[in-house]
Amino acid sequence: MAAADDYDAAAALADFHESLGGVRGLVESGVAAVPRLFLVSTTPGPQPQTTADFAIPTVDLSLPRSETVALVRAAARSCGFFHVINHGVPPGTVDSAVSAVRAFHEQPRAIRSAFYSLAPVGAVTYSTIPIQPQQAGQPAAASLLPWRDSLRVRFGPGEPDLGCLPAACRDALQEYQRSLTGFGKEITGLLSEALGVEAERLEREMQVEGWLMACHYYPPCPEPARVVGSLEHTDPSLFTVLAQDGVGGLQVRCDDGTGGDGEWVDVAPVTGALLVNVGDVLKVVSNDEYNSVEHRVIIRSTQDARVSIACFFNPAKRDKSDLFGPLPELVTVERPARYRSFTVPEFMSLRREFGHSRSSIERLR
Repeated sequence: MAAADDYDAAAALADFHESLGGVRGLVESGVAAVPRLFLVSTTPGPQPQTTADFAIPTVDLSLPRSETVALVRAAARSCGFFHVINHGVPPGTVDSAVSAVRAFHEQPRAIRSAFYSLAPVGAVTYSTIPIQPQQAGQPAAASLLPWRDSLRVRFGPGEPDLGCLPAACRDALQEYQRSLTGFGKEITGLLSEALGVEAERLEREMQVEGWLMACHYYPPCPEPARVVGSLEHTDPSLFTVLAQDGVGGLQVRCDDGTGGDGEWVDVAPVTGALLVNVGDVLKVVSNDEYNSVEHRVIIRSTQDARVSIACFFNPAKRDKSDLFGPLPELVTVERPARYRSFTVPEFMSLRREFGHSRSSIERLR
């Protein structure tokens, strides 16, 4: 066996991708120990401890509008996450999408490997995406992989090339994305009203669209405590809508009220609910009225795979002339603008340079 200092991370990564099997392929091969590419903890240990006495708020869209707005306001200002029930998206559509994602990832390796590619093929990418550095100055984490395979689909703008969307999930994902269009507009309106501005304000300012969908599959792991499904991060979106199965593993960092990092809390799946979380763009546009909270996924099981579908709602206005910043209505003498104006390309450049955590939007102050 080669000495530890002879380990070639780049070669190991290349070999892994050339196998075209993803993390699921490792599980199928019967791997009993986690390969070094995935190791976050070098020694076996217990699962991370979390706070058990915290519940993510629930927003019921069947309540009177004023009550719903108040619930959204409270959730967006505090933990930045909320479950939505009675949301109007047919349960069968959500369940079919989650089941279709599982079916794709659990196809025989010979079938799904034909789709494996690090670069987009049309509007579709299927691969194990390396974890990005979290803060400026950190080396690119090319040698660290999440215990997760991802199918990413871009449904817009214009007429995207969906010809490479696998048949195992094509119809179900397209129907789910169409069904989320109305839900996204409803959430955009509620988030606007909860800021104290008119319901159409965010939509008029940004032309919000849910074009990007990330369908994640977290296989069971022989050593769950030594890997991560994702490191802590914030979302770059205006807001994100998540559908998930009942396996669990999502955690959010709960503000402890002291200015510290806070504790990690489990987000227990709620049957029939869609989970919404505030993204960095909305935190900036709201002038810090809303909270974009760090979250992560840990691997829970040696037996069960977790499946989730994240749909990112972002501004459709993406030209260099489209400037965003705190809404003027939210800027006062007592509460001056906390951020400068920015364009979407500039914002995404900051994410790439300074990492997928709070540090990137600090550059906009």
